[in-house]
Amino acid sequence: MTKKKFIQNNKKGMEMVQVAILVAIAIGLGLIFKDKIGEFISATFDNLMNSGF
Repeated sequence: MTKKKFIQNNKKGMEMVQVAILVAIAIGLGLIFKDKIGEFISATFDNLMNSGF
């Protein structure tokens, strides 16, 4: 394998690692703030339903 191909494959691998880390952070935040997110969505839909929109 040439050095150029190795560097390109390494960059692709690093991009995958970055995406995996960002997904893990998003899932972690979702789990931590699950109750607050649920309350926010419920309140928003309740307000929409009660507004006569």
